[in-house]
Amino acid sequence: PARYFDTKTTEPISFFLSGLEELLAWQPNSNDEFNVSAVPLAKRQPPLHSMRPRTLVCHDMRGGYLEDRFIQGSATRNPYVFYHWRYIDIFVYFSHHTVTIPPVVWTNAAHRNGVPVLGTFITEWTDGEKLCEAFLAGGEEAYGAVAEQLARIAQHYRFDGWLVNIENKLSAAAVGNLPLFLRELTAQVHSAVPGGLVIWYDSVLKDGTLRWQNELNDENRIFFDACDGLFTNYNWKEEQLERTQRLAGPRLNDVYVGVDVFARGDVIGGGFDTDKSLRLIRQYGLSAAIFAPGWVYEHLGKENFLQNENRFWGSLAEYLPTHSICTLPLTTSFSLGMGTSTFLDGKDEESGPWYDLSAQDIQPLYPELQGRLSTSCCLQDAWCGGSSLKLQGTIPPGEERVAVRLFSLQMPAPPKLFLTLLYKLEGPDDFTVALEVTTWDSGTCFEGNPTSLPEPNGRYHPRFLPAPPPELAKLLAACHRGSRGWTSRCYELELQDCSLRDLSVIVSRQQPSLEETSFTCLLGEVRVLDTASVAASPAQVHSVAASQLWWQ
Repeated sequence: PARYFDTKTTEPISFFLSGLEELLAWQPNSNDEFNVSAVPLAKRQPPLHSMRPRTLVCHDMRGGYLEDRFIQGSATRNPYVFYHWRYIDIFVYFSHHTVTIPPVVWTNAAHRNGVPVLGTFITEWTDGEKLCEAFLAGGEEAYGAVAEQLARIAQHYRFDGWLVNIENKLSAAAVGNLPLFLRELTAQVHSAVPGGLVIWYDSVLKDGTLRWQNELNDENRIFFDACDGLFTNYNWKEEQLERTQRLAGPRLNDVYVGVDVFARGDVIGGGFDTDKSLRLIRQYGLSAAIFAPGWVYEHLGKENFLQNENRFWGSLAEYLPTHSICTLPLTTSFSLGMGTSTFLDGKDEESGPWYDLSAQDIQPLYPELQGRLSTSCCLQDAWCGGSSLKLQGTIPPGEERVAVRLFSLQMPAPPKLFLTLLYKLEGPDDFTVALEVTTWDSGTCFEGNPTSLPEPNGRYHPRFLPAPPPELAKLLAACHRGSRGWTSRCYELELQDCSLRDLSVIVSRQQPSLEETSFTCLLGEVRVLDTASVAASPAQVHSVAASQLWWQ
């Protein structure tokens, strides 16, 4: 069927639903199993509902369902990718179809990085008015059926909820039932999807007129009270933030103030001035909704996209609270889910462009220190997948080292950790690269045995292992397997009563120098493993079945 499979190639594709009839007729069926997300939402710290301002990203690009609709990837050159997951809380996939089911590749990539994904339920223009009249004015049975179907769809495809956007005027009967519909949808989503969310877009008012408010006020508050949050329109001024802050009270973080990166209309700042908007929003303690950050790709072009993307998110970093990893194992090759080649064990196995966000790895922080350090993605050389992480920097005169924070961590340290690192270094011969683990300050945290003293400021340099212990030899073959210019290192760290805080890479030189020295280091893979759980053998896979084979 054309909805589920591309008519030219027969490859499985992601899809949307148009109109009320398609929504109400939707049933799960065996053709759409490709569309079910295979990656559970990873835990992270702090959790979504903690008391701090959040960041929502709303992805809207040329109508949606572009190359990202190909569930098993495509040979796309210079595709759009998003990878600053550590800096955001919620990802919304937006299009103008009635029911936007997020392409499963996005759900997989976001979930692997701990970010929930919302689809969009939208009605607009006169068609939207008719559609709303049909299900809202129709009473409890009619709007209850729509709420139930939307919750079932999110549950079936394993994404996390809905942005609801009613952009048309409503009759008195329809608008009277709208808050009841939102309450019902929110309750159904909460019960069907753990951690599910429903967010309302600032559009129609409590009297049924369509008038964007650019704030939370008495005209739209009834909808905010009925769901998990409000996404405001983009043309606000500072006094509207002030009024919103007062009215939201304890639900301050549930108001996502809209920022259009394309800067359409009368806005404070978009493009590379988006930070001006964010600075104001954060002054009032509100959450932010960054709309269409694909501006970087669409407006500045595909060629220098990765460079421009890092510049854009780097300019916002001080206003984006980051997230920590809170479970082990942590293992990543830094792949973006795209590439100009496919690498395996440092070897270019297959040249040619590819794009598959499901294959995106856990993404690190992308720290920048003006003039001293830049972190970027390198497509020209990688250990595994399509890219490696490129660290470029300088060690200033008289100093011995630069620390690059890759991940913040927040979890109790197991008694024994194994760490592996694969890297390629361009720099003077006396430079070394190593991992460093920091712990949260605590009088009880010791390395190894209780007779050793606690490290000052909780910095631990794991012990270098020339060879892995026999029981882990197979898994940690990496200790020997550096090749094609890649250096491989294995480490061990024993800790008692500690809580992990950061994982960094340290680039250092043996002797301080009076001159500034620059270096380039590619990171190919990093792993942090809890020894106890690694030693247990993985579950065996049974009863594999293959179906729907089509030989060409």
